Amino acid sequence: MSYCIDLSGKTAFITGGSRGLGRQMALALARAGANIALVARPSDALQSTAEEIRAVGRIAWTLEADLCSNEETEAVCHRALKEIGPFQILLNNVGGRFKNVPTEDLDLKTWQTYMDLNLTSTFICSRSIGGAMIKVGNGGRIINVASINAIIACRGIGGRHYEAAKAAVQQFTRTLAVDWAQYGITANVICPGLFGTQQNEDWKVANPAIIDGLIADIPMGSWGEPEDLGALAVYIASDAARFMTGASLVIDGGQTCI
Repeated sequence: MSYCIDLSGKTAFITGGSRGLGRQMALALARAGANIALVARPSDALQSTAEEIRAVGRIAWTLEADLCSNEETEAVCHRALKEIGPFQILLNNVGGRFKNVPTEDLDLKTWQTYMDLNLTSTFICSRSIGGAMIKVGNGGRIINVASINAIIACRGIGGRHYEAAKAAVQQFTRTLAVDWAQYGITANVICPGLFGTQQNEDWKVANPAIIDGLIADIPMGSWGEPEDLGALAVYIASDAARFMTGASLVIDGGQTCI
C-alpha cells in the first residue's frame, strides 16, 4: 500500500488563515491541490492571501468573522457549510496571546475573551465542521494548532490564558481522535515553538530581551519561519497520515528538549 501526498479534490476550512502561520499552511495546502475557505477578521491580508491561493489555480473563499465571539464563530460555520461545504479538512489555527498581563492583574473579561478565541472556537468549529464530516460519512482530517506552551511555560511573559487554552486544545484533540476514529476522521495537534510571525516581530521590537532569551533556549539557534509549518500541515491532511491520530507534533527547533 502506498500513498501520494495529494490534496486534489479536497476543501479545507481554515481559521486565522489570513496571515502568519495560518497563511503559510493555507498556501501549502493549496499548492498540494486543496481549495481553501479562509476565516478571519476583515483585512487586506485576508483578501491578499485569497488572491495568492487563486494564483496557484485553486478556489479561495473569504469568510469574515471575529472568532473571539462565539456567536460569530457559530454563524460563520453555518454559512460555510451552507454555501461551500462539505469540507474534508478542518484546520483550527486561530489564536494568540495578545495581552501580556500578569495573572494577578488579568481581569475576567480578558481571560474569557481569549479563552474563547484560543479554545472555544476550536470546539465550535470541530462540532460544526467535524460534525458535518460525520454526517457525510467519508471521513476527514482535523488539525488543531496548539503551542509548545501547552507543554511548557516560558518565563518573562504574562497572559497565561494562552497556556491554559492551548493545553486544553491539545487534550480536546485527543478526545476527538478517540471519539471520531470510528468515522474515519483523524484529529492531530501541531505544537509550534517560536516562529517569526509579524506578531513576534513586533514583540521583538517592543521586548527584545524576552525574544532574545527565548531564542537562546532553542538548540537550533533561531526561531522558525512560518513556511516551515506548511509541509507538516500538508502531510497531516493527506492520506499518507491515515493511521496517525491523537498525535501532538512539536516543531520548535528543539526548545522543549532541554
